[in-house]
Amino acid sequence: MTHTSTTRHSMPHIAATHLFAALALGASAAVAAAQDLPKRPEQIAYKPLSFAAPKASDYRHVLSNGTVVFLAPSNELPLVELEMTFKGGEYLEPADKVGLAGMTAAMLRTGGTESLSPSELDERLDFLATEASIGADATTCSASLDCLSSKFDESLSLLMDMLRRPRFDAAKQVIALDAAIEGMKQRNDDADPILSREWAMHMYGADHFEAQQPTEASMRGITKDDMAAFARQVFNPANVVVAVSGDFEPKAMLAKLEAAFADWPKGGRMPDPPSPPATFEAGVFRVEKEIPQGKVFIGTRSMMRDDPDYFAALVMNEILGGGGFTSRIMKTVRSDEGLAYSAGSGLRAGVYYPGVFRAAFQSKNPTVALAIKLIHREFDRMRNEPVSDEELAVAKQSFIETFPRSFESKPAMLGIFVEDEWTGRGEEYWQTYRDNIAKVTKEDVQRVAQRLLDPAKMAIFVVGDWDTIAPGDSTGRARMADFFDDRSTEIPLRDPLTMQPMK
Repeated sequence: MTHTSTTRHSMPHIAATHLFAALALGASAAVAAAQDLPKRPEQIAYKPLSFAAPKASDYRHVLSNGTVVFLAPSNELPLVELEMTFKGGEYLEPADKVGLAGMTAAMLRTGGTESLSPSELDERLDFLATEASIGADATTCSASLDCLSSKFDESLSLLMDMLRRPRFDAAKQVIALDAAIEGMKQRNDDADPILSREWAMHMYGADHFEAQQPTEASMRGITKDDMAAFARQVFNPANVVVAVSGDFEPKAMLAKLEAAFADWPKGGRMPDPPSPPATFEAGVFRVEKEIPQGKVFIGTRSMMRDDPDYFAALVMNEILGGGGFTSRIMKTVRSDEGLAYSAGSGLRAGVYYPGVFRAAFQSKNPTVALAIKLIHREFDRMRNEPVSDEELAVAKQSFIETFPRSFESKPAMLGIFVEDEWTGRGEEYWQTYRDNIAKVTKEDVQRVAQRLLDPAKMAIFVVGDWDTIAPGDSTGRARMADFFDDRSTEIPLRDPLTMQPMK
């Protein structure tokens, strides 16, 4: 008993001794670490970023029918994400059936199948806790699943049933049509859709698919036969690239896809989207709307994705207006002058035809002209003066250091591979991306600025109260007469259901 009692009383003492020793060691380590720390944050040295871009070829497989499949297995969660991307979208719509792609996609998902009514299909998906979606945009259509790995087989079966044996339920189509028309009625409620559609019509031509707008007549003219024909044309195994990520074994997944696609009629691959007309008109274009702030786009067509100046153009735009608070347009228009909450620029290079460069902002009506003049001044600076060493370094590092984010998730990575598969961009693009950015010089930036940033060759689109916008700011620093010799073209507001100009 005495021995036991002595042992119990000695344990706190031993524990305390160890605690004090640990604290002493920790304090010594902290002192040593503090002595190693630089005195200022900018003196902290970081290890060089090390990241190797993944290669599409490491994830690419081909089914026996020729369908390309990208697989990225992961057992982190018991989930599977599948995405089918089909070539073909709004550019395949007949002129009198604009809206067909979106309506077909919506009805494939909500309109039931030959064996399941719409409500039965939804109930089955809910029971499986599966999220299924089918969509369409300008150049592609998609069908996707997000489900538990244990429920993948049945979920895939349901998705294939939607794509291959759709019901196109008439009652569901009426609901979708009513919703679409109700949305059309609100087209003129806000300046943003007005500006976007008029800009697109000017950039691409009113009859080009990038600018076409569905109308009440075009939507009401879509029939079940139209949707069935569009679905057969686009949704087929010769016209799809599949991406699967999540909890699965590659061999087992390939076998499941082989079985799902086995008796699916192969069909054909869709043609490339058509190019817009070559003509482009510079000038000031305005749409009257009584709002307190004018909304403005300034820009022109840009370049193709494989243009030799592409990487220099990316860096140029980052410095000019794409870099957020570090960009010149944001600093000048917002920080220095306080004319806009947000202002900047964007550059899109085209795959099938040249893309678009565009600066954008919104400002109080009286200060719209001043903001435009300041942005033009930044265009001229980029064209006539070399950028600073600091601007060039910050812009290039922004691209280089954020590059790994493009591949930070497996679905995102596979999305890149699928897009490249469809558009023919080789994997060497990503392997050399950072090197190509790093090689951009001041001379490259100035050269591409001289090529793209000529204000005399740009269109200025303004939506707002023109009587307040035209005179300019109260200080007399700028007025709309300063641009294009006081010439402007008024664009009438369009009827929201017909898209015809209103008197």
